Amino acid sequence: MNRPENVKTVAIIRSGALGDTVYATSILNALTKQYGDEIKIDWIGAPSAQSLFKNDPRVNHVFIIKHRKVPVWLSPEKRKIVAFSKKNPYDLLINLESNGPIFNPLAEKTRARYKIGYPFTEPVKSEGPQHMVETIRATYAGIIDDAILKNAYPKLFGSDFNVLKKKFSLPEKYIVINPSNSHTNRSRINYRAWPAEKWKELISTLGKKENLILIGNRGEEEYFEQLKPYPDNVIDLSAKTNLPELIAVMSHAQALITTDTGPAHIASATSTPVFCLVGPTNPAFTGPYKTLFNEVHIISKNLACSPCYYLPHIKDCTDNICMKEITVEDVMNALSEKLHESH
Repeated sequence: MNRPENVKTVAIIRSGALGDTVYATSILNALTKQYGDEIKIDWIGAPSAQSLFKNDPRVNHVFIIKHRKVPVWLSPEKRKIVAFSKKNPYDLLINLESNGPIFNPLAEKTRARYKIGYPFTEPVKSEGPQHMVETIRATYAGIIDDAILKNAYPKLFGSDFNVLKKKFSLPEKYIVINPSNSHTNRSRINYRAWPAEKWKELISTLGKKENLILIGNRGEEEYFEQLKPYPDNVIDLSAKTNLPELIAVMSHAQALITTDTGPAHIASATSTPVFCLVGPTNPAFTGPYKTLFNEVHIISKNLACSPCYYLPHIKDCTDNICMKEITVEDVMNALSEKLHESH
């Protein structure tokens, strides 16, 4: 399609898990550089998006969709978006959702002069498999100059760090550890998890040398009890920060140690060195995104059966050996160069 002209208002549809939204933030810098900082961008997404963009100057308003699968006519949230667009038609609507049956009706009913993404346009084709950030970028590539598109990376804005430093008595230097993931409280096997006893050993070993900050979500208190008692120089912020505060804490860290889950993507979008323990997932597709401005270190045993996420044979896995075989020594060895630089 021809590149839209005189774009002053944009609606972006991207709802889903935290990592999915972080991936999609690459579009924000692309749009502001292409059409100017005065452009008003509204985001249509999951409840976490409202908190994620609280301090983001690029996002004008967030429309929340709590129930993705509810059709437009039954969803007050989706009807509100459509009604708003009738009174205030957008110049451009970008649908970054590939799940047609769920979001295509909303994209079709929302008023806009130009529409791209599903079901209106096809993504720019590329050779071979690509990371999710690049898949999303391919959806809007047709309306962005190549030089701008090349530097369209995920980026996040957090709270005032000086306020947080005082609030939580944070040290000058620290490493963030994220032991849990988005499947921590599920009853079935958590394929992306590293065993709690190994997290405890790592915290004990690393805590003898470094200041550590633990992060986690509300509702995971029982899981974190397994990791106690903590060394004296550990600050436990699990369930104590909101998303903008977490972004700020992450952006000032020496490094993040995590599995493949939301905070890994936050770290990569705040240029924080991330050490990601990976087993069943494929970091080339869904891991923290590597750019010219960050460091991504993948710690994996690269077993023959990995990666298996989203593949049928994952159902045959009952022991999660790809994660269990990663040792504390593996993590410490990966960290050693970064720790040496900081001392």
